Amino acid sequence: MSGFDLDLGSIEREELDDRDRRVVLGILDGSTPGEEWFEEVAHGNVLVLSVEGDLNDLASSFAREVRDAGGSLMHFRGFLIVAPPGIEVESDRLQAHDAES
Repeated sequence: MSGFDLDLGSIEREELDDRDRRVVLGILDGSTPGEEWFEEVAHGNVLVLSVEGDLNDLASSFAREVRDAGGSLMHFRGFLIVAPPGIEVESDRLQAHDAES
């Protein structure tokens, strides 16, 4: 027999955690506290936030914490995409499109 050890319990827990992840749509206008946005990302959720106002001011209450935790933020066409650690926001196709234009 091989030395391979399969722990089905941990796999099931990991799969459940992945199923609990979601994409959260919202409006970034200052009405939702930054702590709430950060908690969503900390739970593994991706945020797609329509920006209504000055992005720097509105995101300042959670952006640094997201980055410090290993997450990423990207502004795209009036939306702020916020991803937790382990989920990459790929923008390569945007750059290819810009080069063609």
